[in-house]
Amino acid sequence: MSARSKARKRALDILYQSDVRGDDLGTTLADEAKRAASEPAREASWLYAREIVDGVIDNRDEIDEQIITHARDWKIERMPAVDRAVLRIGVWEIVFNDEVPTAVAIDEAVELAKEFSTDDSGSFVHGVLARISRAQ
Repeated sequence: MSARSKARKRALDILYQSDVRGDDLGTTLADEAKRAASEPAREASWLYAREIVDGVIDNRDEIDEQIITHARDWKIERMPAVDRAVLRIGVWEIVFNDEVPTAVAIDEAVELAKEFSTDDSGSFVHGVLARISRAQ
């Protein structure tokens, strides 16, 4: 698994944890930063995970608006928490990170959804992110 794939998984953990616990995302990120400081072997994945989460924090309103607009008949608060987190990562990579090709962002998000969410989540995430990418 590539360092970026590991970073996405780590970012997913942070976003999911914050969402489920109802904690401030910045606080959850700070707690994870303390933990990461004691794990120098995982530094490569931590740096990109932090970039993702910081990007979600900085652009949350626009990211969520993209999800709401393109999720056809789904309210964001009704989505499984894992799907919400995966979509936020995917939208941030598609809209705000020019270093990641759109196809890679979508594929990685779909894989996370398949691994950590419901049987239908992979196709749901793919559909939402594909519509967002076409709108860009």
